[in-house]
Amino acid sequence: MLNTMLWVARSGAWRDLSEHYGSWKTVYTGFRRWQIAGIWDETLKHVSVSPDFEHIMIDATIVRVHQHGSGAIGGSNSRQSDAPEME
Repeated sequence: MLNTMLWVARSGAWRDLSEHYGSWKTVYTGFRRWQIAGIWDETLKHVSVSPDFEHIMIDATIVRVHQHGSGAIGGSNSRQSDAPEME
């Protein structure tokens, strides 16, 4: 159940839950009960007490922008219509 709830927290999608995890309604009911009981607050309090910084990830992904979005100099790719102009 915990793994299922963490999957939903990561993805943000209750209804897209895989059948492997069971019914999304069952998972939501369990999640809500844990939330009301304060289990999530206690869990997060214990997990965040002293981080060991052993597993830190830095995203060094390079994202390239399309040439039209980067301010590149160039001509227009649009063509004029062959339809007659309406006045």
